[in-house]
Amino acid sequence: MPRFDERLADAVRRKGNPVCLGIDPRWDSLPKAIRDRHDPDALDGVAHAFEVFGLRVLELIGERVPVVKPQAAFFEACGPEGFHAMRALLRRCREMNILTILDAKRGDIASTAAAYADAAFRVWGADSVTVNPYLGEDAVEPFIAAARECDGGLFVLVRTSNPGGGLFQNLDCGGIPLYRRVAGAVAGWNAGGNVGAVVGATHPRELVELRAAMPDVWFLIPGYGAQGGTAADLKLGFRAVGLWAVVNSSRALPCPFAPDDADWEAKVVRAADAMIAALKE
Repeated sequence: MPRFDERLADAVRRKGNPVCLGIDPRWDSLPKAIRDRHDPDALDGVAHAFEVFGLRVLELIGERVPVVKPQAAFFEACGPEGFHAMRALLRRCREMNILTILDAKRGDIASTAAAYADAAFRVWGADSVTVNPYLGEDAVEPFIAAARECDGGLFVLVRTSNPGGGLFQNLDCGGIPLYRRVAGAVAGWNAGGNVGAVVGATHPRELVELRAAMPDVWFLIPGYGAQGGTAADLKLGFRAVGLWAVVNSSRALPCPFAPDDADWEAKVVRAADAMIAALKE
């Protein structure tokens, strides 16, 4: 099987866009038509609603996007049935030949990190997983090793899009911010083509800086749309037209509707077409 970076490039080329569909299901954001069929007071009812919604969104726009990123926390919060729902979505993506990023932001050492990596790649069947590097190289290495065995990948948090990210990421470390130190490590870890970087769309100046520091690293760029990132900002993160970055939307893309909207499905399709067109421009 090709390396992960090659598989990602092929997926983006085939779909003709770098859109990453984030699936972060929240009960209050689901269409009323789905909520009315499930019990909000039962975890299995909420989990099943998440599964129904996620699978329907995949039916609507899955053929348009190269990457899907389920957020593990929302499924885990529903207990065992939530895990079942998440696995169903990941399996459906694999059937549709869509690459997946399990957004779990794992980060621990030694055997614990290896167990997290086994869960992501072998149990859940994700193509890649997000990883927090705060504990250092020995916390990241088990993910790299597991990814190589499975022809998968990982995306390491480098410069995140949340407002408080700079508290630690901007700390001075010998004349350069901490996130630049992390970027240097990521560039070194990527020798096998399976280590990417999470770089937020809300920091366009730093996108330029980090692209120069990691020229051969794929970026996962969150923060588009609801968090304020624009298509004009994002172009700075690409090394070539449409390549070396995927752009995630977890709110504006899967949930561009009010819960009571009867035409919510049409709005999801229009949102996907609009995001694809904006990124192409």
